[in-house]
Amino acid sequence: MAVASRYGTGMPSFDVVSKLDMAEVENGVANVMREVGQRYDFKGAHCSVEMTEEGLTILADDDLKLKQVHEILQGQMSKRKIDPRVLDYQTVEQAAGQSVRQKVLLKNGIATELAKKLVKDIKAQKLKVQIAIQGEELRVTGKKRDDLQDVIAFLKTQELEQPLQYENFRD
Repeated sequence: MAVASRYGTGMPSFDVVSKLDMAEVENGVANVMREVGQRYDFKGAHCSVEMTEEGLTILADDDLKLKQVHEILQGQMSKRKIDPRVLDYQTVEQAAGQSVRQKVLLKNGIATELAKKLVKDIKAQKLKVQIAIQGEELRVTGKKRDDLQDVIAFLKTQELEQPLQYENFRD
């Protein structure tokens, strides 16, 4: 019986995910570099944004240039329909001379702490649904489609540090 209930009982369900389109992130980074190369206020400056395994690395001449690169990066991500909340800016490090380096982690998937918090918050709403943490996503199951829609409406009101998407809606 456990197997049957785990793989669909015919009850409506959907998944709560937080996914990044990495191709769009790469395009955004390429556009940032193009814009930095063309802007007058960056003439002679040594600023770059590179994709790495963990995310992005920003190199800039100083804190002011770093802030300007942040603005360009967030603008380019927004243009590509990537929520700026996926950018997790780490501590600024000193690099050679005046220059600074900053790693930017990309939030892809729902972290365990956030998943547990979401489960607790949804349960506190007393909605008639079951929530299961499955790796980096949540599966929400309920008897009525309306209950599932209430969960989505509730999650959309939450101030979260990363965007959520809702997919695999099954009746």
